[in-house]
Formats: sequence, structure tokens, C-alpha cells
Amino acid sequence: MPMMAGFGRIENRCAAPVTIVGARSAAFADVSLHETRIVDGVSKMRALPELRIAPDGAAVLKPGGMHLMLMQPHAPLKEGSRVAIEFELKGGGSLLGEFEVRKAAP
Repeated sequence: MPMMAGFGRIENRCAAPVTIVGARSAAFADVSLHETRIVDGVSKMRALPELRIAPDGAAVLKPGGMHLMLMQPHAPLKEGSRVAIEFELKGGGSLLGEFEVRKAAP
């Protein structure tokens, strides 16, 4: 199953906290939030049921930490193209975001 990872910064510019409970994209069969942690010297990845962002705060998605798992792309993605992601919010509603496709760092 082809997989990719999404990294970036999600900002909450509201006066109230925002809780992301899921994500989706027309470009992928499945999108989910994950976190990588080192436990007893072993790298372990787990799905995150939600991601809370404080008022005027931000969440940073980066290699070795929180990230988006982007599974089964529907078509090949070209470097430099942009992919839309919709973040589902707790209590209803959603936020739209966009990522630039880049090659993995060496």
C-alpha cells in the first residue's frame, strides 16, 4: 500500500481551542493523524484520535513527531504540486488546508 507523510504547521488564530478529529483529501484513499515517539529506544508510531490546538497556538507536523499519514494516492503526485486537505473538527465543521508536494529529505 503506497504511503506518504504530510508535514507543516496548523495555526489556530481563534480565541477558542480547536480540536481536529480527522482529515481527508480527494487525492488519497485515506488520511489520518499519527505521532512517532521513541519508547525504550524504539521508534513507535500510533494514530492520534484528536489534535487539540490552543487559542492563538499551533501544531507542528514534522518527521519524527506528529504527521499526516497519506495512504493510497489516487494518482501520481508531481513535486511542486499542491494537495488540498480538509481537517474535520470536533463538534462539526471543518478547516481547509493545502500542502506542497516535495521529495523526502535524504
